[in-house]
Amino acid sequence: MLYTIGDIATKLNVAPSTLRYYDKEGLLPFIDRSSSGIRMFKESDLGWLMIINCLKQSGMPIKDIRYFIDLCREGDSSISQRLELIDAQRKSVLDQIAGLRRSLHILDYKHWYYETAKAAGTCAVHESMSSGDIPEAFHDILENTDSTGIDHI
Repeated sequence: MLYTIGDIATKLNVAPSTLRYYDKEGLLPFIDRSSSGIRMFKESDLGWLMIINCLKQSGMPIKDIRYFIDLCREGDSSISQRLELIDAQRKSVLDQIAGLRRSLHILDYKHWYYETAKAAGTCAVHESMSSGDIPEAFHDILENTDSTGIDHI
């Protein structure tokens, strides 16, 4: 069965312009075209497109995605290089996740901070709090800031 660019865009939850961009950047060398130049996607192309989309969403640069596709098309002789690329991207994603977790932790603290201030009617309520009044989960944040730090924002 053949699919249009609109069909594939819907399946991948991306804009058709994203797929056109991927094609323009050389990421879709496996896509067939009709005699009138219309991109014709096969069911087997979905796997390629899913990995391209995954790599792009994970922050891999287009040139590296193109290199990965070229390596895949070379066959088994490039397995080691592909593994290196995937491992490097996995590390990058894990680093991003760790950073997002740190950000979420600070946002959770600020949520508690403002929720407490709202209930008291003032942010000054925190000035009279002891460390025992602050949820233990947030002690690490306060230990890593000085007196002009996160509490005064």
